[in-house]
Amino acid sequence: MNILVLVSGNGTNLQALIDAEKAGRFKANECTNSGCIAAVVSDRAGVYALERAGKAGIPALIEESNKLLPKAERREDLSGRLLNIAREYQVELIVLAGFLSILQGTILDEYAGRIINLHPALLPKYGGDGMYGSKVHEAVLASGDKESGCTVHVVDAGTDTGPVLLQRKVPVLEGDTAESLAERIHREEHIAIVEAVLLMLNKEEKQQ
Repeated sequence: MNILVLVSGNGTNLQALIDAEKAGRFKANECTNSGCIAAVVSDRAGVYALERAGKAGIPALIEESNKLLPKAERREDLSGRLLNIAREYQVELIVLAGFLSILQGTILDEYAGRIINLHPALLPKYGGDGMYGSKVHEAVLASGDKESGCTVHVVDAGTDTGPVLLQRKVPVLEGDTAESLAERIHREEHIAIVEAVLLMLNKEEKQQ
């Protein structure tokens, strides 16, 4: 199962996937075998995730949103370009690992059930358009919740609304800031993203 990883930032979750593949957890050494990261695409130039991909010998591409287009058209345009890349690399699974753009259009149909997203909260809480990064953690702290965590879910036409694959929880501690809570959740994200990909790979093998 060839994998396309979509990123927008530092790429620590991408690194977790790269490390898992190197360790043989995806049973892959070549892109023609099961579980290979075939390419990485960022919607932002200059992010460190692209360097991580390059160091691992993975094609690293940039596809930025066209800010001149209205929001709906901008999302459709970017999603169409990502779909073309997925087809080019014969991708069977798309992983959103800290990807901040919203997918829309044909890619959701063609890859229905085969796109997964990592979100830094326990969905369905603190999801939806505009809820990302520190905004999520600030909302958790403002609510007084005693726990938070991360969720990997299947992407559908909504924003953070698809079926949940797995969640990992952390306590919210007294005196937590958005940064300290985020750091605790990041450690769980690195585990969750690998576990979720393994779930998808195992599901694919059972269907074959």
